[in-house]
Amino acid sequence: MAALLAICLSACSQNNKKESKQMKVLVAYFSASGVTEGVAKQLAEVTGGELHKIQPEQPYTDADLDWRDKQSRSSVEMQDKNSRPAITNKLANMQDYDVVYVGFPIWWYTCPTIINTFMEAYDFKGKTVIPFATSGGSSIKKACEDLKAAYPDVNWKEGKLLNRASKQELNELREQSGF
Repeated sequence: MAALLAICLSACSQNNKKESKQMKVLVAYFSASGVTEGVAKQLAEVTGGELHKIQPEQPYTDADLDWRDKQSRSSVEMQDKNSRPAITNKLANMQDYDVVYVGFPIWWYTCPTIINTFMEAYDFKGKTVIPFATSGGSSIKKACEDLKAAYPDVNWKEGKLLNRASKQELNELREQSGF
């Protein structure tokens, strides 16, 4: 009987250790102009997360980002739903993270196609993914809908537009997300 009790107590102790495990957070972001990068750095500080820049293999130039030019690189990529710009600096340890914040600027009312490249490069099973974005005038709603539709097996939390977000707003996002 004493041995059985010891085994039960040991099992309960192990379960408590698992429940009290600190969630490991990653703040991954793509930033074409530096605006999203600034928010991502603050979010990483607030969440205690590690920062990861999603870098295109071929950096974007100002001409590439000219949304008024239908032949610019960004315009062409956004018109092609199968576009997957190559990325560098892939993470070797994505399996270590429990929560992944994914940040990006809003392009054509949604996320840039390089975010699809990022999402398809890793296994997000068992992770919570929280989108955040910056924008000159669009909401994040369509981007979140598009991501959920493209990756329905991902455990998505509500995304937020974080233009000029204060640390207090970032803390509120972290708290609302439960992380």
